[in-house]
Amino acid sequence: MARADLLLALVSSGAGGDDLAFRRAAEALIAEEEGKRHSVLASQLTDALSRRRPTSNISPLARNDAGALLHEGEPARRVADLVLPPAARQTINDLVEEHHRRDLLRSHGVEPRHRILLVGPPGGGKTTLAEALATELAVPLLTARYEGLIGSFLGETASRLETLFAAVRIRPCVLFFDEFDAVAKERGDTHETGEIKRVVSSLLLQVDKLPSYVVVVAATNHAELLDRAVWRRMQLRIELPRPTRAAAVEFLGAWSQRTRIDLGLAPKTIAERLYGVSFAELEQFALDVQRRSILSGPEPKAREVTQRVLREWATRNRNSQT
Repeated sequence: MARADLLLALVSSGAGGDDLAFRRAAEALIAEEEGKRHSVLASQLTDALSRRRPTSNISPLARNDAGALLHEGEPARRVADLVLPPAARQTINDLVEEHHRRDLLRSHGVEPRHRILLVGPPGGGKTTLAEALATELAVPLLTARYEGLIGSFLGETASRLETLFAAVRIRPCVLFFDEFDAVAKERGDTHETGEIKRVVSSLLLQVDKLPSYVVVVAATNHAELLDRAVWRRMQLRIELPRPTRAAAVEFLGAWSQRTRIDLGLAPKTIAERLYGVSFAELEQFALDVQRRSILSGPEPKAREVTQRVLREWATRNRNSQT
C-alpha cells in the first residue's frame, strides 16, 4: 500500500489546483511503486501523469528514448569489496543506513541525504564507489552521457539537462555525473561564456528539486574548477586519494582471494614495485596476471607469470615518462 503521506499530498494538491505539488507527489508515488517492483502499476501511473501535464514545458523522456542522455547500468560491486579510507567507508555506510531506514527518518520529518561529491585523482575509485552505492541501495546506476547532453547551440544544454532530470525524478536511482566540472564550472571564471553560466545555474536548480530517492553522485578530478555553489549543495564530500602502499597490499590480497588467482609473490612485494599507481591501474595489472595465468595452461607458474607482467608494466611506465 502506498504511503499515507503521499496519498494525502496527492489529493490535497490535486484538490487545490497546485500542479507542481501534485506532480512531485505523483512522482514520489511512482518511485515508491518502482522500489516495490510494481513495474506495471508504476508504468501506468507514469503514462497517466505524462498525459496530465500539457502546460508543462518539460516533456519526460520515454524510457526507450532516455539512452541519448543517460546510460543505465546494472550495478554489481559491493561497498564491502572496495578498499576505502576509513572515514569514506563510514560515511557511505551511514548514507546506506539512512536510506534503508528512511521511514524512521521521515516519521521525524527528516529526509536521508542524497547529494554526494567525490573528489580525487583519476583511477581512484570514484566510478566504482558510485556503482557500489547503487548496489547497496538496490537501485539502477544512471550515468549522464555528456556527448548527448552538451549541445553546441545556445540554450540547448540547459534544455537537455531539464529533460534528463525529468526522466530520473520518477524512479529511485543513483544518478552519476563523472567529471562534474565539465558542467559545473565556476561561474565567476572570466574565461567562461554566458552559456556555461546558464548551464550551471540550471543544473544546480534541478539538483535542488530532486527528491531524496534520487541519489546524486558527482565526481571530479579538479575540485578547484567547481562552482562554489556546488560545494554548498552537496551534503557529503568524500576524498578518494591515490592508494597508499597498505591500501595497495589490501587490494591485491582481496583480489587474489576473490578470484582464487595465485599471484606467486607477496602482495607487499608487488605493491612496492607498483607504488604510485591508481586503483584502476592495480586492477588492470591484476587482470593482466589473470589473463597470462589462464593462457599458461592448467598449472601456471604463478611467480613467473607475475614477474613477467611486472617487467611489462615497468617498461610501460618508463615509456610513459619519456
